[in-house]
Amino acid sequence: MQIYQRSYETKAWLNRICPVETMKKVHPDQTTVSAGEETSSPYLTTEKESFTIWMKSLVFNTNGCTVFNSKGDIIYRVDNYNSKSCREVYLMDLSGQVLFTLRRQKFGLLKTWEGYRSPSGKSKSATKLSYFRVKNNVFQIPNKDSSSSYRVIAGSCRHDAQYCYNMVNRGSSLAIEDNCGKLLAEVKRKQSKNGLELGEDVLTMMVEAQVDHSFIVGLVLTHSLINCKL
Repeated sequence: MQIYQRSYETKAWLNRICPVETMKKVHPDQTTVSAGEETSSPYLTTEKESFTIWMKSLVFNTNGCTVFNSKGDIIYRVDNYNSKSCREVYLMDLSGQVLFTLRRQKFGLLKTWEGYRSPSGKSKSATKLSYFRVKNNVFQIPNKDSSSSYRVIAGSCRHDAQYCYNMVNRGSSLAIEDNCGKLLAEVKRKQSKNGLELGEDVLTMMVEAQVDHSFIVGLVLTHSLINCKL
C-alpha cells in the first residue's frame, strides 16, 4: 500500500481539501495552553492539554481522521482512502511521516491490534513505547450502562511487556489509565462554547502532563478500529 506523503506546504492547498469554514466548525475554540518548559520529545505534554479528534480524513470524501492541538493546528492524520476497518493503518504527522503503524492480528477467536512506532518517529523520551498490543475481549457483552475495558501491553519490543495500560469505555467516554488506575487521558464528545455536543465524529481528548500524546492517539485509533469506527 502506498502512503500519500505530499507535503502540505501552503494554506491555499490545505483549504482546497479542508475548507477553513469546515475546520472552524470542527475546532471552534482557539484556547491555547501555556508552552511550559521545553522537553526532549515533541510528543510529550508539559502540562494537561486538550486535542480535537475529527473522524474525517483531510483528503476529500475518504475515510480517516484528523487530530488538532489546542491551538487548532493539525498535528496527526490518518488517510484510509476508500477503505474502512483496514488491516493496516498509518498514523502520520501533517507532512505525511508515519509515526505508528497499526496492524490487525488474529489468533483464534481473539482479534488483536498491534502498534509499532516508526524509527523516524522515535524520540529519546518515547522509546519505551515503541510497541503496544491491544486485545479485544470477544466474550464481553456491550452495555451502555456498564463499563468495558481493553488491556494494553506496551514496551520497547514484542518480548518486553513491562508497561501495562487499560482503556476503559464508560458510556460515551473513553479513559486511558496506567496499571495503577491513574488517569492518563480521556476522550469524549466535543461540546461547543454553549455546551451543545457536536457531531459524533468530533471528539475532545484531554491528555495529562508528561504523557506521550502520539502514543495516546495510537491507542484511541486502535479503539476506533476495534469498534469499526475508522
